[in-house]
Amino acid sequence: MAAVLVLAATACTSGSEPPAGAADPVEVSITPEAGAEEVAPNTPVRVSAEGGTVTDVRVEQVVVDEAGTVGDEDDDPALYEVSGTLDEDGGAWVADWALRPGAEVVVTATVEDGSGARSEEVAEFTTAPAVAGQRLELVRNFPNSGETVGVGMPIVVEFDLPVTNKAQIENALEVVSDQGVEGAWGWLDGDRTVVFRPEEYWEPHQNVRVDMHLAGVEAADGVFGVRNYSLDFEIGAERILTMHVPDHELVVTTDGEEERVIPVSNGLASEHFNTTTSGVHALMERRETVEMDSSTTDKPDNLPSYNTTVQYGIRVTNSGEYLHEASSNTNIGIANTSNGCTNLRMDDARWLYENTLMGDVLETTGTDREVEWNNGWGYWQRSWEEWQDLSGAGGYATTGGTPGSVHGEGL
Repeated sequence: MAAVLVLAATACTSGSEPPAGAADPVEVSITPEAGAEEVAPNTPVRVSAEGGTVTDVRVEQVVVDEAGTVGDEDDDPALYEVSGTLDEDGGAWVADWALRPGAEVVVTATVEDGSGARSEEVAEFTTAPAVAGQRLELVRNFPNSGETVGVGMPIVVEFDLPVTNKAQIENALEVVSDQGVEGAWGWLDGDRTVVFRPEEYWEPHQNVRVDMHLAGVEAADGVFGVRNYSLDFEIGAERILTMHVPDHELVVTTDGEEERVIPVSNGLASEHFNTTTSGVHALMERRETVEMDSSTTDKPDNLPSYNTTVQYGIRVTNSGEYLHEASSNTNIGIANTSNGCTNLRMDDARWLYENTLMGDVLETTGTDREVEWNNGWGYWQRSWEEWQDLSGAGGYATTGGTPGSVHGEGL
C-alpha cells in the first residue's frame, strides 16, 4: 500500500546498469499511500528509505469542511507540527503524533543515497473527519496559561466526552519542565478528567509547558480528538502552610523561611461535618467575597443553619472548606469553634489572600477527619504507587516525550 519511488544519484542512462561511480538506488516508501482517502487520523505517517537515509520529513495539514472552507482560523499552525522518530540506521521514520481529522495532508520526505545526493518524494492523501457527537474537545484546564502557581499544583484537564483509551490520551499530553520531574497522569471518576501530579512537589521557580497533541487520537471507539492545545505556566516560590489544629495557629513558610504565624480558629469537631480536614491540600480558587450557605452543604439537621458572607476566601476542598476572614469569631487563636473552615482575623485573611497562590500547599494535622484524595485537589493524599494505579500509561520523566504511542493498536 506504500508509494514506492526509486531514486538515483545521477541522470538516467540508456544502459541497464548504473553509470560507474553511481550510488545504489534508494527505494522510498510513504504510508499512508498517495491518493488514499479518509484515512483513520490515528494512522501513523511512516517513511522508509531502503538503501539510504531519511534526512527530513514535513507533514502539512489543512482542515477543509464540507463547504470547502479551511478550518478554524484561530488555530496556531505551530500546534500541528508533526515531529517524528528516526531509527538507529536512519532508514525509517515514524510520526510521533496523530493527524488532524478531515484534513488534506501532504507528506514531503527528503532522502539521501550513499553518495550524499538528496531527493524528495511527496504523498498527498486525506483523513476521515470526526463524526458529530464523537469529537473529543477540551472543556477546561487548570492552571491557565500565564499563571504562576504553587509547588503543589496539579495539572487538571477536563474533556467533554468520556475516555476509554486512556493510555493513548496520556501519551498525547506532553509535559516539559525546566528542571525535570517524575510524574504521572491519573483519571478521576467519570473518565472525563485526567490529572498530572509529580511524585514529589514541583521544584520552585521554574517554567512548565504542556503540549496536548490530541488531534486525531482515538479517545474511545470512534471518538477522535479534533484540536491541539498548549499550556505554559510558572511554578513560583515553595510556599508551605502548616497547621496543627489543636495549636490554633497557621505557619507560613516560603522557600524554607518562616514568613508569618497566623492565629486561627478551626472546626468545633462535634460532628464529622464541622471537623477541619487533616492531610495535604493544594489551595484552590480564591474569591474576595464568599457566601457561606449551609443549605449547599451536607450539614446534619441537628446543627444550626447559617448563611453569611465572608471576605478573602481561599477554597481548600470541594466540600466547602475555606480559609477565610471571620471577624465575628472572638475565639481566633484561642479555641476551635467554626463549622470546619479556618477562621482568620481580617488583616491576616487579607495578607494570606494577597500573598498565596493557587497550588500552594496546606498541610493540616491534629484531627480525626482525613481529607479524601478526590475532595478538591487532595491528590497528594495518595501514595506515589497508588497514584500511578490511576494511570493508563504509568509514570514518566517530564524532560520531553511521553510513555508510549498515540496511534491505534496494530497501526
